[in-house]
Amino acid sequence: MCNPAVDQLEAQRVFQTFLTGLREGLEAALVVSILLTFLVRGDHRDRIPALWAGVGVAIAVSFGFGAVLHFTSANMSFEAQEAFGGILSIVAVGFVTWMVFWMKRASRTIKGDLTHKMEAALKLGASGVFLAALLAVGREGLETALFLYPTLQAQGSGIGPALGAVLGIATAVGIGFLLYRGAVNLNLATFFKVTGAGLIVIAAGVLAYGVHDLQEAAILPGLNTLAWDINGWDITSWYGTLLKGIFNVGPQMTVLEVITYVAYLVPTMVLFLRPLPASDTGSTSSAPGEHTATAAPTLTPPTTVPAGGHS
Repeated sequence: MCNPAVDQLEAQRVFQTFLTGLREGLEAALVVSILLTFLVRGDHRDRIPALWAGVGVAIAVSFGFGAVLHFTSANMSFEAQEAFGGILSIVAVGFVTWMVFWMKRASRTIKGDLTHKMEAALKLGASGVFLAALLAVGREGLETALFLYPTLQAQGSGIGPALGAVLGIATAVGIGFLLYRGAVNLNLATFFKVTGAGLIVIAAGVLAYGVHDLQEAAILPGLNTLAWDINGWDITSWYGTLLKGIFNVGPQMTVLEVITYVAYLVPTMVLFLRPLPASDTGSTSSAPGEHTATAAPTLTPPTTVPAGGHS
């Protein structure tokens, strides 16, 4: 018989990975939409196959990177697995934190930035377009794989969290297609602010999980110095599902885990939610065609959809 509280906890775990997949996937989908629109409007349709080739290779490399992470850890001893997972968690949180703050500023000017880079890439021909797409999408894909690996590890066994990540990425692809066709008008600044705050909460849990892994590997001290041990609590209760499913706070955490969690979450969230200085709300580049208004950019669809131009 199904336990509604257990189902709720699983749903919250799925939501964490869904949010991660959606956020990271939409960044990549947005990049593809902008580049594709630029090629169509500039009458460079002959370069569209090179664009999709770059996107395809970037996706393949990202999946390959994720597979390498999985199979590398699977063949390690317990201590090595814990050390590997802990180090990856810290590196992943560092990358995601940097990307969250970068996108907070870049969301207002990303269209102009990418357009300028594609103009330069076109001078190199099809290979330039291929390389531009590969680098732009590949960066997002590698970051997604790097962050999802420790996130899925922290969520434990079960197909739910992995399914959440897949659904998030699929949703991002759909939104990217609608953006390209002009069917939706998404305020990018607001979207990335809301999802960025959610990612910071998830990252705090991943970082604490990474610290615990390093304690298990005897790299960091304090494995038996617990901040609390309330294994008697009902993890299927409303407060249990809230703390574990959303905030990654478990019934047993070490003092170092809690210190790391709070020391990361509080200042990072405060800095992220703080309004940008006036000098950062517009464009910081002199690239031709770049947006300088404070409104988030939107995509204007081309009058016709190119052959092979569907996402």
